[in-house]
Amino acid sequence: MHRLFGLALEKAPAGSVLHAIADEGVPIRAIAEVIGRHLDLPVAAISPEDAGEHFGWLAGFLAADSPASSTLTRELLGLHPTHPGLIDDLDKGHYFHNPSGRR
Repeated sequence: MHRLFGLALEKAPAGSVLHAIADEGVPIRAIAEVIGRHLDLPVAAISPEDAGEHFGWLAGFLAADSPASSTLTRELLGLHPTHPGLIDDLDKGHYFHNPSGRR
């Protein structure tokens, strides 16, 4: 991460919007599935009409079709992410407290 900030300060034009991710457009469903698997919870699709009632204020963020991409950041800074992507990182399980050791 420190390398990214250094590159951004050295190479990015003022006002640049940078995305330091390796993934391209990870669907919310994929994120929900890995979280549900680690918490042993079912994951179900919810219609857009029901999302507001189910998720409250978060529904707008979840419904927005604005996938993050680091293509421009990688080109601008010559950056080549080496860390795991979001799904792989979540799937390692270190974000979930599980005293029983069960998955």
